[in-house]
Amino acid sequence: MFTNKAFKLLKFSQKNFQKNKVLYPFCFAMPEHVKTQDASGLLAQIMINKQENYRIEQYYTACLAEATYYIQSGNEVAIVDPLRDTKPYIEKAKENGAQIKYILMTHFHADFVSGHEDLAAKTGAKIIYGPNADPGFKAHIGKDNEKFELGEIQIQLLHTPGHTMESSTYMLLNKNQPEAIFTGDTIFLNEVGRPDLAVKQGSITSQDLASHLYDSIHNKIMGLPDSVMLYPGHGPGSPCGKSIGPGTFDTLGNQKKISPPLQILNKQEFIEQVTTGLQAPPNYFFHDVSLNKSGGSKDIDLIYERNSKPLSVQEFKNYINEGYTVIDTRKYNTFLAKFIPQSYNIDLSQSFALWVGKLMDPSKKFVIIAEEGQGKEAIIRLGRIGYDNVVGYLEGGVQAWEKAGEKLQTVDLISAENFNNILQSQENIQSLDVRNDHEFQAERLPISKNIPLWELEDVILKNSEIFDKEKIVYVNCARGARSVSGASILAANGYKKLASIDGGLNALKEAGAKINYN
Repeated sequence: MFTNKAFKLLKFSQKNFQKNKVLYPFCFAMPEHVKTQDASGLLAQIMINKQENYRIEQYYTACLAEATYYIQSGNEVAIVDPLRDTKPYIEKAKENGAQIKYILMTHFHADFVSGHEDLAAKTGAKIIYGPNADPGFKAHIGKDNEKFELGEIQIQLLHTPGHTMESSTYMLLNKNQPEAIFTGDTIFLNEVGRPDLAVKQGSITSQDLASHLYDSIHNKIMGLPDSVMLYPGHGPGSPCGKSIGPGTFDTLGNQKKISPPLQILNKQEFIEQVTTGLQAPPNYFFHDVSLNKSGGSKDIDLIYERNSKPLSVQEFKNYINEGYTVIDTRKYNTFLAKFIPQSYNIDLSQSFALWVGKLMDPSKKFVIIAEEGQGKEAIIRLGRIGYDNVVGYLEGGVQAWEKAGEKLQTVDLISAENFNNILQSQENIQSLDVRNDHEFQAERLPISKNIPLWELEDVILKNSEIFDKEKIVYVNCARGARSVSGASILAANGYKKLASIDGGLNALKEAGAKINYN
């Protein structure tokens, strides 16, 4: 059983992650305790807990806000919800002289392509799903409360439908006592899984799923001891939950005290709470669910080898002329200074894969622009979400394009102080705010038009006169990154007069701009 002392040691290991050789790729959705960078851009790792007869390691990939778990007891290993790049799990087991026995899948994932098939093929491990799962590949469909032997411990499957109908939680039993739960997308920190992703027309509604979710939480989880460790499938920034709290693990007891959804005892109130205020899921979710369910996704190493082709300026230009979409992954402030026409800026240092998934249809074909040494990293991150239609990256980057005498564009970067002066001295200003609706409703410039970033291209394509192309469109977000992505979308669709507000609304508030609050 976990003790208070054990939990203190867990928190200590988070604070001293460098001592434990922890590596994290830096990006926007990073938990507060993570402040270093993995130059390879691959999987992050943190030692969570080591007990006498088992160990748990969390692999947290911040750009997806996704957590995979390595559980070892004796010389046997279980992997919970592996990413597509499976090499780190295999190497860790080999390093520890262990064999991967089980691949425990909490559900069919929507936000990333899982590595379950590839990992099973390379290790002989058995893929486990919960009841109601119907995969298009060989897997063991477990029963509710079924137990799986792993070294000196057991893993018990708890069927917890709600996020999806096959959703399951895996409970670690040590000497028949529950010590940890791996909840997937059923429970996050301070939040629960969204119940709208598995809706089936004429069959099951989000209210039905929310009802199942309430029953799962209160019948299967809430009665467990407070000392049980809770390991969720996602951290803050993931679109799989409405408002996931900070951190990547906690005790169940603490979550019972502080998590708003877990405080709601009335079932109808719970249903109303978890089904309202949900943003539309990114388009790629349905693409990834299909890949994860039907099977046949290719080894990411093969995708990486195929797609990591350096392209000459002429080759790159030919692909643009053929209709390929250009993703420029450079820092957003670097992008503004000079960029290739028709390119979309999605900063690799931000939540890159999630934003690509929100803005780009997975059926499109892509070419990449990146800073030196980062083209391959961008391709790996795209592969994690099933964006495999990449032919390569521009060798030499924008500098090579410029040296070849090809055309470049720019977007003005305007300080908050200067824009505030414009607001006070000019009329009929075109101001676009690309933040989420709830952000905009909370605080905004009085003159701004709100079009969330992921809706922007559809809106301007349907209504070409929404902004006057003969006048400047000033674009803002909260801090500055999304506004540059928004400006790149406008530029790719024929807007020439553009300016991005440096520092976004936060800087405008500091500059004394008039803000409307709700």
